[in-house]
Amino acid sequence: MNEIISPRQKDIIALARTQGRVSVEELAAKYAVTPQTIRKDLNELCDRHLMSRVHGGAMVAFGVENVAYEARRSLAAAEKRAIGEATGKLIPNNCSLFINIGTTTEEVARALTGHEDLLVITNNLNVAQSLYRQPSIEVVLAGGPVRRADGAVIGAAAVDFIKQFRVDYAIVGTSAIEADGSLLDFDVREVQVSKAIIENARRTILVSDKSKFGRSAPVRIGHISDVDAFVTDAVPSEEFRALCRDHDVEVIEVGPQSGDHPANPR
Repeated sequence: MNEIISPRQKDIIALARTQGRVSVEELAAKYAVTPQTIRKDLNELCDRHLMSRVHGGAMVAFGVENVAYEARRSLAAAEKRAIGEATGKLIPNNCSLFINIGTTTEEVARALTGHEDLLVITNNLNVAQSLYRQPSIEVVLAGGPVRRADGAVIGAAAVDFIKQFRVDYAIVGTSAIEADGSLLDFDVREVQVSKAIIENARRTILVSDKSKFGRSAPVRIGHISDVDAFVTDAVPSEEFRALCRDHDVEVIEVGPQSGDHPANPR
């Protein structure tokens, strides 16, 4: 197989990183070629683990670089919304919690707007924006550098700030989940904050849709055994379900939704 990626294929990858996914029909029109030509491009990119197929098109495969944050909001949107609503029901009134960066954790924040007497500590500007107007929710925002790409407050100052608290719940997301239970992300500074959040909460809830399984990222947050509950749309295998059971991780599945997932995640 020719190892050289064509200029069109490079453009396809860049477009997928920007908008989350691409369709065969869209690309055929954009490049004035046949759908068969585009399918050949996508198949080659998937064979090289650069993209993953979804119905009618493909999305970028996770590796050393993440999909653009705005594009991630549109990926598996229905699943993330359902996960957020289910997680919100696990959080009682009159408690304290951490919420880290992520499009799924943002959905949890939206599900908390009707709660009373919450203290929410977050390194996520988007979560703070969702909740700060709620009269019965006190929002505390970690200090430190703000990552322009997604509004995450990251770095040593944020870690030191988080360590001042001991809260009831931590709501955490992850970019990738490996078969052995490893939880992975892309930015070591973000991971340091996530680790501090997990270490300083009495109960940790992992929120993630099934597209995170089988993907890869270079920095280790921890292991599924570090969390108390896992809220997802679907657990992909009985082996992973058994892994959760062996580590006393409560699994809550919200059921299949209508969002896009890779047909063959890599």
